[in-house]
Amino acid sequence: MKRLSLLLVLISFQLIAFAQEHVPELKDYQNFAKSKTLVLLEKNPMSDFNLVIRKVMKNTWTLTPYEFIDDAEFEAYRNNSNYSFLMITIASFDKDRTKARYRFLSLLRAERGKSVRDMPDLCSLPLSYVQVEDDNYSYKIEAFLRFMQNHVQLMLDHPELIGSDPFKYYNKKKKEELAQKTLFLVKDDLARDIDTEAEIRAIYPHDFKIVTREEVAQAIRDHWEDVVFLHKVGPESTRIRARVYKVLVGAGEPSIYYFDYQMMKKAQDDAFQAKDLKKIR
Repeated sequence: MKRLSLLLVLISFQLIAFAQEHVPELKDYQNFAKSKTLVLLEKNPMSDFNLVIRKVMKNTWTLTPYEFIDDAEFEAYRNNSNYSFLMITIASFDKDRTKARYRFLSLLRAERGKSVRDMPDLCSLPLSYVQVEDDNYSYKIEAFLRFMQNHVQLMLDHPELIGSDPFKYYNKKKKEELAQKTLFLVKDDLARDIDTEAEIRAIYPHDFKIVTREEVAQAIRDHWEDVVFLHKVGPESTRIRARVYKVLVGAGEPSIYYFDYQMMKKAQDDAFQAKDLKKIR
């Protein structure tokens, strides 16, 4: 998939409530719960995203009624407050000197008279750099959707968290729980000094396994509650050097256990590092 449905030039980053000028309020989450969610499909009908999202929405989405739409329908409905949108957005950040662009999966609330950048962003997760093929993340979308729904419910149940840095909440709350899980790591995502079991075991005292993408996909598909997998967002083989996101996501449990990012200085930085292991042990 080379062409995305929508381009958002975003200038700031506040983690889940990222880069929108309208930071969500309690009423936005409450209105979302009464809305119909419109899923914006990619222009390419054979894109991995389109193929996956149709299947996983049916199996996963429970919070609101939903239907799939195209660009023209999005333009028709985006100011109608009866709707919310699940869509891929593209973000760039002023602090990134390379002006790298990233794909995010975003849950936005429609708001009458607002432009897209002003729509309340209820939850967004980084998927990949724009130049990276979508098969790097498409098999993880089901787990992301489970988390996004759980996050919305958390905000409704605990509105005191709205407007704060929610990933601080997840990082702090989930660290002890992570010790009871099996951490799935794909070797290609690991730095060279921690890409063997012995090297990881020397730093990380809890259960882990070096796995394939197929094993991660199976854990997500079968809702393995005892598994947490690594989602790394980096430039991969492209020459752009900017942010590398590291996110630990429950394969079965709809939660995030760790979220962080760093700016790349050298090619070797595009990896889950020993310092990341030290933060979660």
